[in-house]
Formats: sequence, structure tokens, C-alpha cells
Amino acid sequence: MDMLTWIKSRRSTRRYASKPVESEKIHAVLEAGCYAPSGGNNQSWHFVVLKDPQVLAELAERVQQAFRGMTYDETTYASLANSIRLSQRGNYVFHYGAPVLIVVTNKKGYGNAMADSACALENMMLMANALDLGSCWINQLHWLDENPEIRAYLAQFGVGAEETVCGAVALGYADTPDGLPERTPLPRKDIRITMV
Repeated sequence: MDMLTWIKSRRSTRRYASKPVESEKIHAVLEAGCYAPSGGNNQSWHFVVLKDPQVLAELAERVQQAFRGMTYDETTYASLANSIRLSQRGNYVFHYGAPVLIVVTNKKGYGNAMADSACALENMMLMANALDLGSCWINQLHWLDENPEIRAYLAQFGVGAEETVCGAVALGYADTPDGLPERTPLPRKDIRITMV
């Protein structure tokens, strides 16, 4: 496929097969993230790869507990409200059961932390698509970045106190008959383009 086709065909995967992801594919996804643009070429992101099923299950339970204690109203961002609502119902797995979760952190107080990390996450998701892997941007750990229990748990895996969690990417084979991610582009919504 040409580059625009890869971009258009990248879709979020929210159902994953239990099949493990090969190490070489994980490394290729990480390498794509490493070559993302960053302000001043700082490359100050930190990629934390979680693939131990027990760690992922424990993290999902801790995230569910954190959201369960939160409240929401009509002004709450819809996806955040959904995480709270699903956590209160129980059996909420924020990473959709993906066998790999790559948490992306950056320096606290760094003005380009989110922008740089977003570029890295997008590169990783595009590479995942090229490797026939499903992926999905995960915001929940960013929303819980200041939760002491979540921070303490992530600290066990190298997330330092001087880092902020900018996002994560769920990664794995799609739970589809052929194991491939859905690639039919969704229609665009009210995009405004102004040329001067």
C-alpha cells in the first residue's frame, strides 16, 4: 500500500485475540515510535512495554478501582464518563485485553511532552497497521496520571516521578476471523480546511 492508504486504513481495534505478538513486531513498532518528530529533536519520551498478562490484569483492576470512585456529569468528556460508568458496572478492561500495552511518558513540565508523545504514538499505530496488528490509543492512564496508586504501580516498571503519562497504545492481533484489523476508513466529520 502507499502511505496515504496505510494512513486511511488505520482503525482502532478494541477486540484482541489472545495470540502473543512476536518480539520482532514489537521492536518494529517501537522503532517507528523512536523516529517520530519531537520539538528540538529532544526525543524525551519513555516507552514502557507491558506484556506480562498478570501485570496487565493487575493494572486493569487498579484502573477500574480508580475510575469506580469518580463521578461524572453532562459536562464530563464523553470517553472519560464512559470509563467511569463501565468501571462502576464492573469487568472494565481499559486496554481491551490487548496482549501488549506500550505506555508513553515524557518529562513533567516539558511544553512539548504531549505533542511529541502523540507523534510517537501515531507512528507506532501506523507501523502496527503495516504489520497487520491492531492498535488503539489509550487515554485512561493519562487521565489517572496523578492518581497515587496508579503512579506507584507504574513506578515498579520504571515510570519515574519526573515523568508524566501522555498516553498508551494497545497492541495485538485483532479478534477477527482472519486476525487482521478492520481497515475500512470511517467517513470524516465536518473537517474545516482553509487555504490562503
